[in-house]
Amino acid sequence: MWHDSVLDTIGNTPLVRLNALASDLPCTVLAKVEFFNPGASVKDRIGLAMVEDAERKGLLKPGGTIIEGTSGNTGFGLALVAIAKGYRCIFTTTDKQSQAKIDSLRALGAEVIVCPTAVAPDDPRSYYSVAKRLSEEIPNSFYPNQYDHPANAQAHYESTGPELWEQTEGRITHFVAGAGTGGTISGTTRYLKEQNADIKAIGVDPYGSVYYTYFHTGVFEEDEIYPYATEGVGEDILAGNMDFSIVDDYVRVTDKEAMQMTRRLAKEEGLFVGQSCGMAVAGALDWMREHRDELTEDDVVVVLLPDNGFRYLAKTFNDDWMRQNGFLDENPALTARDVMETRAHAVVSVAPDATLADAVAEMTTHGISQLPVYDADGTQVGSLTERRVLARLVADPDSRQSAVSEVMGEPFPVVEADISIAGLSTHLEAGAGAVLVRATSDGEPRILTRSDLIAALAEQA
Repeated sequence: MWHDSVLDTIGNTPLVRLNALASDLPCTVLAKVEFFNPGASVKDRIGLAMVEDAERKGLLKPGGTIIEGTSGNTGFGLALVAIAKGYRCIFTTTDKQSQAKIDSLRALGAEVIVCPTAVAPDDPRSYYSVAKRLSEEIPNSFYPNQYDHPANAQAHYESTGPELWEQTEGRITHFVAGAGTGGTISGTTRYLKEQNADIKAIGVDPYGSVYYTYFHTGVFEEDEIYPYATEGVGEDILAGNMDFSIVDDYVRVTDKEAMQMTRRLAKEEGLFVGQSCGMAVAGALDWMREHRDELTEDDVVVVLLPDNGFRYLAKTFNDDWMRQNGFLDENPALTARDVMETRAHAVVSVAPDATLADAVAEMTTHGISQLPVYDADGTQVGSLTERRVLARLVADPDSRQSAVSEVMGEPFPVVEADISIAGLSTHLEAGAGAVLVRATSDGEPRILTRSDLIAALAEQA
């Protein structure tokens, strides 16, 4: 027996019991392993559903172009559909997504436009805005907008939910999933609760996303929005497909917890999965341990694992990347926090429209050799180092009145205070003249330089 196209292999992914990681819990914990889909993620389901919906409504005609903003996985699903049905694809994504995802989308024939992460959703540079603009400019194009497209949640209502009900023979008592567009958790939960209203749905959110706080307070808290490393989950908007009314609880997980659990899933369960999978399992285990007294051996908890690990080889499964971001537990003698106690400096910055002469004056006044560059919104947009300033002035002595924006380099890396000295050193050795340390007692960042690190290590010797 054979399939007419790769699209016929979407769905009916297996449930796999978590043995090692959940051994202390009284209930059965199962993983819905979505990398068995042909595009290796749960998003294959909605890619097909949204395109077929558009075809039925006449919104997408033969030879048309599919344009979508994606963290990568929805793009894979749409690209597979496009190949099978003869469409062209243009995808916008953010610069925090792994290069492996971007390369893979291009391998499937898609055009990929990388947009900045650290901008507001309505900023014309955001990946949402760019996708929408292109769809308005390119004839015979279709912009699915997975965040608000009803076929997204409906796909899970018609496939993921029924699969879980059938595979557990109706025994499922809890469903746990992360949420980005909200389609997976909302559509699946809606179906399951129609079968058994007592089934509980638990959402898992990364720190830096708005969903957790909005669920618990009903307040869209902009102050809690900040960049985070975990890909494909959480949002800085309220997606139309996210139905909070049918979710029973929400927990959240740090990037470090997500990355470490992703690695543990591979090593302890043989499940080579992606970052959002680690986040979902970390959140699920935390919730179950907090509610241990409510769980029995009859409970069946299903955690949805959205994608595979091969798209994160250069990140989660790379020790250097993990170390640079402070995600490895290496029991170091020193951390950035230790160095900060005696060596860190308050941040002196300069605006991008200031002159090079202004920047030199700041450096001289404060006796420093580097400056981060902040725009009016308080976003770091670049950096100046003594070496860069000197090179510019030697090449062009008249450049003292040039704008800092014409001279500045890449922004300094921003790290957590518990990053190891090895991780800190990796950033500094890679060319950064300094790093900004995020977690401080007064909430303000501090700056650490190579000389600070050298002095701290010398004191330890």
